[in-house]
Amino acid sequence: MKNIGNDKKSVVQANLDAQKIAFAPIMFQAAKTLRNLGILEYLFNNNKASIATIASALKLSIYGVKVLLEAGLSMEIVYLKEGEFILTKTGYFILRDAMTNINMDFTQDVNYLAINHLEESIVNGKPEGLKELGDWNTIYIGLSELPRKIKKSWFDFDHFYSDYTFPEVMPIIFKDNPKSFLDIGGNTGKFSLQCAKYNSSVNISILDLPGQVNVARKNIEEAGFSDRITANYINLLDNSITFPKGFDVIWMSQFIDCFSLEEIFGIFSRTYDSMSDEATFYILETFWDLQKFEASTYSLHATSLYFTAVANGNSQMYHSTDILNIIEKAGFDVDEMHAIIGMSHTLIKCKKKRI
Repeated sequence: MKNIGNDKKSVVQANLDAQKIAFAPIMFQAAKTLRNLGILEYLFNNNKASIATIASALKLSIYGVKVLLEAGLSMEIVYLKEGEFILTKTGYFILRDAMTNINMDFTQDVNYLAINHLEESIVNGKPEGLKELGDWNTIYIGLSELPRKIKKSWFDFDHFYSDYTFPEVMPIIFKDNPKSFLDIGGNTGKFSLQCAKYNSSVNISILDLPGQVNVARKNIEEAGFSDRITANYINLLDNSITFPKGFDVIWMSQFIDCFSLEEIFGIFSRTYDSMSDEATFYILETFWDLQKFEASTYSLHATSLYFTAVANGNSQMYHSTDILNIIEKAGFDVDEMHAIIGMSHTLIKCKKKRI
């Protein structure tokens, strides 16, 4: 693994950064409240304004607006000039950027209470924070049962990043005109439906947990693709259950980050056993070491802790080397790698090793 980071910042800057970490949960709530109460929106629409003006316009107390905007100064969400507050570029991202808002809602609705159990999750090796959401062993079992707002934030987060990849991956995966697809971990069927719309002859089978399969079947039927897409239940962690054979392409999108390295090896091994020598295995995943922007790497490292404390207790957003080693160990060669797909993904095309 290459060297990452350094310790060259000044003591003053290091101390400031330490305080930002120490008060991060409090300041997060302040930023969210500035957004939710319309204060950032008011500044965006009016260019600049005083505390009293904002309080009067939004029917809030001067005290409330004052403490929020003063916190906003330290977060550099706003700046103060001649007694009036002005929105910064960072403030604009908090207000308008889709990715930032989806990440904030995911943090608030899915993780905020649960992440308080991170320490015990590390010690016990299981997602102790999940009890804040429901009584399941993993979040995937209970996705369909989550309260509406939490479910929306979870799926918005899950789909936001993968949706950007669809237009880019379609020409790659259909270049050889595959006739059949096995979508392992197909979730609600969103990707399979895109494939069926893109190619009028491909037949697709989805494998996933019962809750996700039931939603996928409903979506498939409503979209009118029941003749070409099927969805079936499977316990993906049971290595005694073989994957169906005869597919030209086996596909896993934003899937392997839901499992430990040992579990991924079991899944890849069963994938190998189900494939013909001509079949292709595609993995679409976000690897933190292959990101173009520091913001993406930061987001992925934070997401890893969601897996630790909430999702399952043993997976993460991986370094690419972790997965490339398992690909080789399971008997595959990497035929192609495409990065960056969409916003942050890498597409890996695998074939059985040539003997």
